[in-house]
Order: sequence, then structure tokens, then C-alpha cells
Amino acid sequence: MDAEKRNNNDNLVVIDYRDIIRDTGKDLAPLLAKAFGGTEPLPNGDENSNNETVPSSSSSSSRCDSLGIIAIRNVPNFINAKDAFLPLAYQLAHLPQSYLEKSLTDERSLYNAGWSHGKEKLGDKPDYAKGSFYFNPLTDSPGSEEDRARYPASYPCNIWPDESAIPGFEVAAKHLGSIMHGVVVHLSKHIDAYAKSKSSSYPDNLLYEAMKQTEKAKGRLLYYFPLDNGEEKDDVNNAKDDADIAEDSWIGWHNDSGFLTALAGDMYIDHETGEHLNSQSIDPNAGLYVLNRNGTKTHVVIPEDCMAVQLGECVQIITGGAVIATPHCVRGAKNSNVSGSTKIARISHPCFIDTVPSFPLSMPSGVSRDDVIMAGGEKKGPGPPPGG
Repeated sequence: MDAEKRNNNDNLVVIDYRDIIRDTGKDLAPLLAKAFGGTEPLPNGDENSNNETVPSSSSSSSRCDSLGIIAIRNVPNFINAKDAFLPLAYQLAHLPQSYLEKSLTDERSLYNAGWSHGKEKLGDKPDYAKGSFYFNPLTDSPGSEEDRARYPASYPCNIWPDESAIPGFEVAAKHLGSIMHGVVVHLSKHIDAYAKSKSSSYPDNLLYEAMKQTEKAKGRLLYYFPLDNGEEKDDVNNAKDDADIAEDSWIGWHNDSGFLTALAGDMYIDHETGEHLNSQSIDPNAGLYVLNRNGTKTHVVIPEDCMAVQLGECVQIITGGAVIATPHCVRGAKNSNVSGSTKIARISHPCFIDTVPSFPLSMPSGVSRDDVIMAGGEKKGPGPPPGG
């Protein structure tokens, strides 16, 4: 594998939850600059008593190796909530197809609620590589009746599996999603302060108030089917070299279009049995990739005791490019890494926290459209953005 694609968490910024929920007197600006793309020089790498990591930088610009992701450690109840919810994706994906399609699929919301498999696209083809279960962790009926009629894709009502089908699914989903939303709210206040330091015309607490008040939150429980599964069968396990495997074989290169995306990390399982697979037995090149600020493709592994946050294009716009959306993709796992007979599936849970649909999407005064676009470079990834 090319050196630029190797797993490298050296530049992953890790902060402590306690420092985002209270005023500790700590200036988080260098950490935010390093994570999301500022321009200040950074101090040498350092780790403090709270296990916060400020990666070292050999450049006078922190933008060069920013990964576009920040990891947050010591979030109360997060690990237990993650461990309770993520494994339920296996049961969900193995429910009868007729039940998934008839009882858990919502065409009216454009498949933004409930189960979606093959309804979206990976490149220009129907996406059978993964199944998604969408839900709002904050409320079953977001917005008003008028809002839901006007914005059916933004404000769908939740659809849940029967309790008898997957006991505890709804409770576990809401619990984890609510924790992740709360972290995003706290972090957004620091992003506001950082954006204000870059542009005095940036409104005070703009993102914080929007994230705190929103009912537009979309959890997405993802089940990535083995790469040789069903209609997505390919030659991945017969590849002679890692370079023969598409790095975006599970999710194509893209930017999230919205505001803040919370990430719960991932887990790998045996698709046939649901057994949790040790990370040491998994294809080391599988998982999340990002395009850092100097255009290098980097494999990022979120620490198991952390959740993480990455940015969408709307935050890049409202901050005038002070922080930048994160180009990313997901590379599939070679099944042969465990054994010839084991089919490897991946489970993850991003939660997209957005503003109300009527939120005015505007740049700070004095910032041009070109400034915002060029702050993130000209591409969303090393190749064409995926369709859909």
C-alpha cells in the first residue's frame, strides 16, 4: 500500500470531554485549528494530564496535515451506549427481507427514516454494499405538522422495529444518539469562538444556538455487507495487491453536506454468526479514510474509548472557511484476512446534527464565495464525487 494511505493517527486530535463542557481556562483554538484547518502555527506535540493530544507539526501552517476530525475522550455513558447499540445492526440486517421492505421502509421521506438498502447509489449504481437504518434520536415527530408536510425528507417521523423483533432497539438508539447530540452542542460553542476569532462579523453563538435548539438530527446505523456479498460480488478477495481494491468500495469519496457529524467509531463482525472480530484479525487497510489539508489520503482509526466529530459543508460556509468540511470515504475489508470462510461485515453509527431547514445559510460579511470554496480546495476527494 502507498505510504500516503497508511493508517496514521499521529495527527488525530484528541480532547477531553471535561474541557468542552466547562471553562477550564484552556484555549482550545490550537486544537480546533489542528483538527479542522486553521492557519496558526502549533506548539510541539504534547499530552497533558487529561490525555489531550496536540499533534506536532513540521509546518508553520496547521492546515497542512489537519484530518478534519476531532476525537473526544471520557464522554459519560458513551462506551456503554455504543456497545449496547452497534451490535443490534447485525440482528436488523438479518431480519426477513419482506419485513424490512414492508414495515421499515419509508419511500415518502426519500428513505430518510427506517431501513434503506439499494435505494441510494454508490457511484452510478444502486448501493447494495451497505444497509442503513435512519432515525431521529431526539424526537419521534420532529417539527410541526406543517414542517413535516413542507420538508418530508428533513422531518420524517421515526419508524421502529417491533420490540419482539429486536428487543431494546429503540431505547438503545435514542440513548446513544442523544449522547452524541449533546457532545456536538458543547463542541459547537468552541467552534463559534474560533470562527469569531477569524472574522469579527461572525455572529455570537450562531452554531451553538442552532445545534441546541434543533430537532433535525439523523442517526444512521450502518451495516456494511461483506464485499463479496450478493449483488456487490467482486474480485476483492482475489486481488493480488492492496492497490487492486477500491479504497471507496464501501462508501465513495464525499463531503457531508450538512453541519456537524458525530461518529461512534466502528466494529467488525462475522456476517454469518454476528461474532465480534478482534481488530488484529481484520484487514488493516479497511475503514475510514480522509483527505487531509495537503491532499494526502489518510487512514484514520477512531480510538475505541472516543467518539469523534467531523464537519459538513454548511459549517464551512457559515464560518467563512475558518473550518473546513471533511472529504472522506470507507474502504472495504478483505474477507481472507480472517480465514477463507469468514465473511467480514462492518458496523458504524454516524449521527448528523443539522439546523432547521429554514436556517439562513450565509457567510460572514467580508468573506467571498471564492474564499469559502478555496478554503477547502477544489475537490471533495481524489476522484470524482459519488453520484446521488
